[in-house]
Amino acid sequence: MIEKNYIYPYEFMLECGKSLDGINIRYHISAELHTEPAKENDDRKNNEKKSDFNLTGDKKVIWICHALTANSNPEEWWSTLVGKGKFFDTDKYIIVCANILGSCYGSTGPASREAYKDGECIPNGAKPMLMKFPTVSVRDLVKAHELLRQHLDIDHIDLLIGGSNGGFQAIEWAVSNPQIIKNLCLIATNAVVSAWCTAFNQSQRLAMFADASFKESIGADGGKAGLAAARSIALLSYRSYFGYKETQDEESSDQDFFIAQKAVSYQNYQGKKLVDRFNAYSYYTLSLNVDTHNIGRGRGGVEKALKKITANTLCIAIDSDILFPVSEMNRIVDIVPDCSLEIISSLYGHDGFLLEYRQISESIKKHIKL
Repeated sequence: MIEKNYIYPYEFMLECGKSLDGINIRYHISAELHTEPAKENDDRKNNEKKSDFNLTGDKKVIWICHALTANSNPEEWWSTLVGKGKFFDTDKYIIVCANILGSCYGSTGPASREAYKDGECIPNGAKPMLMKFPTVSVRDLVKAHELLRQHLDIDHIDLLIGGSNGGFQAIEWAVSNPQIIKNLCLIATNAVVSAWCTAFNQSQRLAMFADASFKESIGADGGKAGLAAARSIALLSYRSYFGYKETQDEESSDQDFFIAQKAVSYQNYQGKKLVDRFNAYSYYTLSLNVDTHNIGRGRGGVEKALKKITANTLCIAIDSDILFPVSEMNRIVDIVPDCSLEIISSLYGHDGFLLEYRQISESIKKHIKL
């Protein structure tokens, strides 16, 4: 897939009431685009450039919404499903994935160093906002996706798919702009953030604030210890008792231990792994983003919002998922007009949405024709 940047160099209003002077959207797409400057007019003012042909004419469009700490290249984090000759074939389909606002993988976020003046981007022209970065909601993420979709001249999406908080984006988009989405696949997600999920998020934020360097906003090195602790907490919600027993159990490996260490080593490893690739201030921002998820806000409640979805919808739940249990998916299935449910089995809890690619692909083939 090809890595691209789309710069929207105008004021970007956020749902919280604050604004960003402009935004960069890092995205990957499975086809090269030929672009020309957009004509100046009020209708297209939000586009720096406009593609000179309609992508949807030849190939079907699959738009993938990524989860919390992933990037815009699904060939990296969903390599079992996305790539040449794979289920989501990058030769057969136009596949798009955009890095979400607030991340540290190219799109505008707390650590960004670009500024905007007179509609132009000035790289390295600004001091990173870090803790001063405003609250970005799920609706703001979808608003940015919409800007990119319009920039690419994609008039409809044949399949919109997302797991976890990628599912938040997908379901929000399907509610806010239902006419453009033909098929919708929601994996291990829900319609409103649960108290259980928010409790995990707050526990992670408390761990981050316990790191003095995070509160001091000292830059790229700030909050590393807090981020490692937060990741360790998060991992408990992503996995399951049986998954840990299968992979980290001392007794099953026949260890004559005094103090159990296998799971300790694993938690430490996972914490360091995230610290080495992610930014603490982005993690904090995105944890708050998760807590804004509520498709019923301002729409008369969740039921009314879900009834706005017109896409052929497939919900895929994971039987061992403690973060988004099957009951969360059942709520969506019971209300969305054209909706089916598949329950896949996994030892690995919520992370099954990344690991159980065979069951996921079979479920999609059963309900969605591309």
